[in-house]
Amino acid sequence: MELDGELLRAAVCTTWMVDDHEADPFAGVRLLKAVLSGPQDLSFSETSNDLSTAMWRRIGAHVLAPYSLEYLRVIRPAAFVTRMAANRFRLLGAFAPLARLADHVAGAGANRLSWAGYRPRPGKADALTVSEPDENSLVGALRELVVHHPLHPCWSDDRLSRMLAHARFKAKHGTRVQRILHTRGGKIAGLFVYYGDSGGIGRVMQVIAAPGMEALVLERLLANAHAHGVAAIRGRTQPALLDAMLDRKFVFLHASSTVFHSSRPELADAATQGRAFLNGLSGESWTRLIGDRFD
Repeated sequence: MELDGELLRAAVCTTWMVDDHEADPFAGVRLLKAVLSGPQDLSFSETSNDLSTAMWRRIGAHVLAPYSLEYLRVIRPAAFVTRMAANRFRLLGAFAPLARLADHVAGAGANRLSWAGYRPRPGKADALTVSEPDENSLVGALRELVVHHPLHPCWSDDRLSRMLAHARFKAKHGTRVQRILHTRGGKIAGLFVYYGDSGGIGRVMQVIAAPGMEALVLERLLANAHAHGVAAIRGRTQPALLDAMLDRKFVFLHASSTVFHSSRPELADAATQGRAFLNGLSGESWTRLIGDRFD
């Protein structure tokens, strides 16, 4: 990673476990201490459960609340309820056609600020041009946008290309959709990458906007998800997007925490003040291990 031109070594902590916890209750704490005392400048995890988070806290790590929420924006309420119910009771999926009809009727009164779903309306976001990029264009846009966050990954083109190739398929989440947005002057306004199919719940891997463009980029994301027939979208929060999300009827839930540890105060300050680019491609949720099938 990088802060103010200084290259930093970061450790992304994912799954870790110990054997025979009952015989040695403190083995997990010792393991975490060993990890955090390594040669890296900073360590973080975006999927820390309650038990792990408590251990991180005891060792002096920071729990980053603005990064630790799952956001959800319902687009088609009936389809969303049907999909959630069908996840528990598969037979209820037979009501999907009826749900589509209900959403079509109810959607006539919905707008971008309605809890009763979402339907695009003409607005400032229409001034942005939308393109479906190839991998090279997406890599270039990501590298250009990420530097707006003072503490950010320092990707090479080759490394980021390998990551995106690894993240190409997430069968449990649906087809990958990626778009880059430009202003009329040709500047990059933002981009988004999500997975989703008609009637399903889209999973956003990454949405990133240039400063001042957050609201317009989110509008384009929602409009695109609506055009693809997605019932709702969900993803992981980043501080730069929170204000625009609150204005657009996103709801927030907590499932796991993003935790951050560094012995250097300037790095901890960047993270706790929301100036770090964490989660998504700067984390672990981009990997095939989360969302793909291996049978």
